[in-house]
Amino acid sequence: MACAPVGVLLIRPLSNYIQDELSKRYTLFKYWQAPPHLRRDFLRKHSDSIRAVVGNGVQGADGEIIDALPHLEIIASHSSGLDKIDLDKCRERGIRVTYTPDALTDEVADMAVLLTLATARRICAADRFVRNGGWKNADYALTTKFSGKAIGIIGLGRIGSAIAKRVEPFGCTISYHSRSEKPNSKYKYYNSVIDLASNSQILIVSCSLTHGTRHIINRDVINALGKNGIVINIGRGSHIDESELVSALAEGRLGGAGLDVLENEPEVPSLLLGLDNIVLSPHVGASTVETRKAMADLVVENLEAHFSNKPLLTPFI
Repeated sequence: MACAPVGVLLIRPLSNYIQDELSKRYTLFKYWQAPPHLRRDFLRKHSDSIRAVVGNGVQGADGEIIDALPHLEIIASHSSGLDKIDLDKCRERGIRVTYTPDALTDEVADMAVLLTLATARRICAADRFVRNGGWKNADYALTTKFSGKAIGIIGLGRIGSAIAKRVEPFGCTISYHSRSEKPNSKYKYYNSVIDLASNSQILIVSCSLTHGTRHIINRDVINALGKNGIVINIGRGSHIDESELVSALAEGRLGGAGLDVLENEPEVPSLLLGLDNIVLSPHVGASTVETRKAMADLVVENLEAHFSNKPLLTPFI
């Protein structure tokens, strides 16, 4: 008797490449194509077929989706972040979870350095200055250098370590904060984010989003960093208390910010749009052709391994 085809629920539109690769192997159900008010019915209709879910760092599998899929065996995240997945429910039901940590490390670390340079030198504002004809009438305002700055990194995991490696050639001093001190690290460790901020000129957020790291950048940390300090976030928007960041930038209590993520993306606080001391990017730290293909391949390979009863390549659960 032939086995029924495996159904895979794709939560949101990803690249044509991954959709094609999944469609070659499985019955692909595109969750986002169902109108929001009909999505419960959509899940109910296909619940007997769906054994896998693919999401990403923007939208994963919450408790409601998991509960609606009684035959769900694996969730493969097209992301290094897992905060959009109900991990407790996965553990309760024995659902496997995979992610794509190494595939995007270099790309996101590159983005952190890019945002840092662009924010310190106010490149976006300089671009507007030239385009709007300002250069014809005046010299552009002085900015601040990046080389030699004191850099604080929150989260010295894969991405944080890759950022530190890239920053070293700029002659920067590097310190970090994480859940615990890294025994083999040559960088100075601070067990308090406030202490790290007090001893840094640029603070880069690269940790995972957990209950403990939500709003890890708050008013006290911003004030400790000071009026000339810069915050860079390539983690998750909720790492920063956004209202506090906005007011600090507007009031001059913080020098600048470079953000690839926002707390309620794609919504952007209107006040940020009028500030020249911020660089905004639409959550594209890993959005290159090369990296997205590598991430897609890893998602597919994890699914193939699971349904062939082979070890998962990058298991989290």
